[in-house]
Amino acid sequence: MEKYKQEFIEFMVESQVLKFGEFTLKSGRKSPFFMNAGGYVTGAQLRRLGEYYAKAIHDNYGLDFDVLFGPAYKGIPLSVATAMAISELYGKEIRYCSNRKEVKDHGDTGILLGSKLRAGDRVVIIEDVTTSGKSIEETFPIIRAQADVEILGLIVSLNRMERGQGERSALEEIREKYGFDANAIVNMEEVVEYLFNRPYKGQIYIDDQIKAALDAYYAQYGVKS
Repeated sequence: MEKYKQEFIEFMVESQVLKFGEFTLKSGRKSPFFMNAGGYVTGAQLRRLGEYYAKAIHDNYGLDFDVLFGPAYKGIPLSVATAMAISELYGKEIRYCSNRKEVKDHGDTGILLGSKLRAGDRVVIIEDVTTSGKSIEETFPIIRAQADVEILGLIVSLNRMERGQGERSALEEIREKYGFDANAIVNMEEVVEYLFNRPYKGQIYIDDQIKAALDAYYAQYGVKS
């Protein structure tokens, strides 16, 4: 596993963004883990987060693209922090773009924040996590309505590796439905492999009991990708 992935896993638990226990998800599923990217609230956290996204984007898509599109609302700071990190790490200037929930009719008008989308732009969409793919259903037509762009793919922080709306993972459903790639900084298989009975700063986050709960959860809801 790449070093930045190991560091990102530690970063998630250290920031209390990834937690283990008993949680009820919006879907109604009882999950032994919960991820809330809203837990990244400081400047230092956002800077590190942007760097991990930048490295994952570089690994999965390279740097031959023009725009990072972050869907409102959580995608807005992600796109800004990651565009800055790509500039600092790789010396590549990527424009950021996000959508508004409502169209603005005065001043900086329209539905977009940041850069406008231009015909021929190559776009990477950035999000925190996707379970059902619903946000892409909303985002895809917004992007397509702005300009004739090429969407290279989607990057999220964590692939939960569980069924989305059907029998496949949300990321796999996105690949099949929209025809572009979808990847994550890390997936839950990597998280479990790295944290199981491994102490981090004096604490074990996945012990035998949590591992058994994770195994049972994935026996019911899991997929391979």
